[in-house]
Order: sequence, then C-alpha cells, then structure tokens
Amino acid sequence: MSELLDRIDRLNEIGTALSSESDTPKLLEIIMMGAKSLTRADGGSLYILKNGLLSFEIISNNSLGIQMGGTTDNEITFPAIPLKLNGIENHSNVVTHCVLSGETINIEDAYHEDGFDFTGTRSFDSSTGYRTQSMLTFPLKDHEKETIGVLQLINARDPENGEVISFSDVDQQLAESLASQAAVALTQRRLISELQILFKSFIKMIASAIDDKSPYTGGHCRRIPVLTMLLAEAVNSTETGPLKDFRIDSKDRYELETAAWLHDCGKVITPEYVMDKSTKLETIFDRIHILETRFEVMLCNAEITCLRGLAAAGSSEESRLLQQQYERECRELKNDLLFVQKANIGSEYLSDDDVIRIARIAKREWTDFAGRIQPLISKDELENLCIQRGTLNEDEREVINNHIVATIKMLESLPFPRHLQNVAEYAGGHHEKMDGSGYPKGLKREEMSVQARIMAIADIFEALSASDRPYKKGKKLSECLKIMGNMKCDAHIDPDIFNIFIKDKVYLAYAEEFLDPEQVDAIDEKSIPGYL
Repeated sequence: MSELLDRIDRLNEIGTALSSESDTPKLLEIIMMGAKSLTRADGGSLYILKNGLLSFEIISNNSLGIQMGGTTDNEITFPAIPLKLNGIENHSNVVTHCVLSGETINIEDAYHEDGFDFTGTRSFDSSTGYRTQSMLTFPLKDHEKETIGVLQLINARDPENGEVISFSDVDQQLAESLASQAAVALTQRRLISELQILFKSFIKMIASAIDDKSPYTGGHCRRIPVLTMLLAEAVNSTETGPLKDFRIDSKDRYELETAAWLHDCGKVITPEYVMDKSTKLETIFDRIHILETRFEVMLCNAEITCLRGLAAAGSSEESRLLQQQYERECRELKNDLLFVQKANIGSEYLSDDDVIRIARIAKREWTDFAGRIQPLISKDELENLCIQRGTLNEDEREVINNHIVATIKMLESLPFPRHLQNVAEYAGGHHEKMDGSGYPKGLKREEMSVQARIMAIADIFEALSASDRPYKKGKKLSECLKIMGNMKCDAHIDPDIFNIFIKDKVYLAYAEEFLDPEQVDAIDEKSIPGYL
C-alpha cells in the first residue's frame, strides 16, 4: 500500500509538471520519463498521430543508453508508421492497432504473442543484443476522445531483482491515468500553438489588406516589424548608458512584434485618395489634367483672338503688334502651366513667392462651353496647389492623422491576453514626440514606454528611407540620419534610443536588406546632428 501511495504521489507530481510546461519537446520528455518511472519500464516510445501516420517523437531505453528526440540533439530517423497499408487498416502493428481500436494492449512476451507482426522488434533486438519482452501500449486521447498519439512501454522491471516482468494491472491503470493527463497537456499546447499561428496570420492578413488597399503603406507595414525588432534587440543588448537595464524576453518580443504589425491597422478606414495622394491636385484622379485642358482652351482662345485681329487689321504694324501680343501671351501661359505642373508634384518646398505667383495665375479667367467666365484655378484647386510642403492639405492631413486614433480604438477594443496587454500602448505611440507635441495624445517622453519610443524611431526612419511612396523618392542614408539627428535636437525622438540606433549601426543592417544600393552612401557618424 505504501508503495502504491508513493507511485500515486509520483503521478500527481508528473501531472503538475505537465500542466505547467509550455515547451512541447520538454513536455513530451516529461510524459515519456514519467510513464517509465511509474511503471518501472526499461524503455519506451512516444508517437504522435499526424495525417494518418504515427511519427516517433521520443525513444528511450535505459539498458541500451538510448535517448532520442525531445530536447536532445539526437534526431530520430525511423520512418513514420501508416495507419493503413494499401487502403486497408494496419492491425498487424501494435501501435497502429492501438490507435485504430482505441484500446490499451498489454503483452506479456512479444516473442510468444499471436496476432501482431513483431518482425521489426526482432530485427532491432538482433542488431542491438536486446530482448524485448513485456509491452504496454496505450492511446493518448484528447478531451474529444480523439486519439492524438500512442505511448508504448517496454520491459517492466521487478523492483527487487531488476528482472523483466509483465506490466501489472496497477501499472496499466497508472499509465492510463498518466495518458489522460498527458493528452490534455498536449492538446492544450497544440491549441495554444494553433491560436498563436491563427493570431499571427490574422495580423499579417490586416497588413495584407492594407497592402491591397495601398501598396505603399503595405510595404511599410511589412518593414516596420523588422526594423522595430532590430532596434529593440540593440537596446536590449546595450550595457552602458541610461538604457543599460532595459531587457526583453521572448514574451516581450512577441508583444512588441505584434504591436509593430498592427501599428497602422487604423489605415483600413483611411480613403485611398488621401492615403496615396501623390500630387497636390489628386483626389480620385489627378486634377492637373483639368487645368491643362483649361490652359489649352486659353491658348486656343488667344490664337482665335489673334487670327480675328489679323483678319481685321488695317496695317502691317497693327498685325505685327497683334502677333507679338499673341506670342507673349502663349509664352506666359506655357510658363505658368509648367510652373503649376511642377508645384503640383509637391516634392520640393513651395516658397512664399511661389504661393504669390500661383495666386496671381489663379486670377486668370477663361470662358467655358456655356459662355460663362470662370477663374483659371478654382478656390479648392488653389488651396491645394499652395500647400508648401508635401501634397496634403490640412483637412487631408487630419484624415491621415486620424488613422492612429482609429488604430488605438481598434486595438483597445480587443480582449488581448495578459502577455499582450501593452500592444495598444506600443502601437498607439509611434507618432508621439518626446516634447509632447506629437499626436494623438500629446504624450511626453516620460509618459511613454521604451517600446513605444523604439517604434516611433523605426516609423520615422522607414518613412524617410522608403522608395515606394507615390509622392517622394527614398532619401539616402546620410539624409535620413541628418534629419533624424535634427529631430533628436528638437526633442522629437528619444535621444538615448537614437544614439543606440547609430552606435550599433541598426540603420545599416536594415538598409542592406531593404534600401536600394544607391541610397546606401557613406556615413560620417560624427557629422550627424546631436549624435553623442
């Protein structure tokens, strides 16, 4: 009785270990070693059922000193065992019969057992000098009573003299109890793994949806996780300075990478014509073509006016003056059109003098098909053409900025598990600035996590260096770092993280994979504003 109680205590200990272990190979080892310990088996094999095949996961034998699979570096090379041969259920093999029947099989001596083919067992014994005798083979069934694997134990040992004996009824009951607990643990681990895979696929699907909506932001969504994690690892590895105590483990990495994938998920609600606005006059289409047509009409009207004047001219001098006036007006219209076309691109800063010139051009008038006199450039077109930096007007910039509000709202509405509780905070802070002038919450440096500050730098560097934006070319490395250095001086980005970004050459590791070769120029780190 005392011995039985000890074995039950051991069973409980194994059950506790199974419930707390999250590493699948280690979990399999606990099951294998636990079953051997409970039944005093000399050896055993653990199989997992995958697509109609029983694959070896653990092989253990004390007498032969064999330990394969699990957490060991010893790979199992034995082929998987099919449940069916030529379409017929394979009942000749003990382990496959165990799965097909769902029953425990207790064999006293494999060499004197009818009904099963032990050719493989005899071959193994012959090559190793081993003698397989008693066998206990039982299925691992999940909560839905579906068999997910098989555990086979070999050669129970007498605790007194160590001789091989049969597996007793108590051995079988304890082993089956362990099998039940083991199946639950394996199923739980499998479900957790499947949920993680599902969740990763879901967040990547969101990025793909944004990619389908806009190839420009789609590339951004795929690159930010890479750059974020490169920088996070650099900060994690630093051993000096204010961030020397910052450390992240595997769970922290998973949380931060998840936030990086989801940091722009709110862009799914941003209109394409705003998100992909490549010129100042673009809405659903680029309205520069409408302006070009108006200029063409004005050129035609000028020509008609000139021809009518020439026809009615009373002298050659009058004709000469009309011709000069026509040519001068054509030159002015063509020059004005070229200027407006260039201003529409938005790749260069528009000076105050340029704004005045556009306003002057806008005062020109033309006559439409109905005979109505119209301004050459409408009020809305003028407002957009006078954007001094970039292509977005104030209303459109607010729409773009609202994507981060939508991101935070979407992420905060999700019931994230405990190990992902900070995803919304990390993802929602990548447009904040260290001096509190960012958006949407106007957070200051001390109000933000290190992870959120890392993402802010990653987001800026990716945006500056990206060469797939419709409204700009990707800047060279030296330009990107100069701009970011000035941002550090202006307290817009975290100075300590930026120093690590430069010192550990995170920018270069990223550039070698994602930037065009012509963007990767020589960097003089001493010339970067504010660095160290």
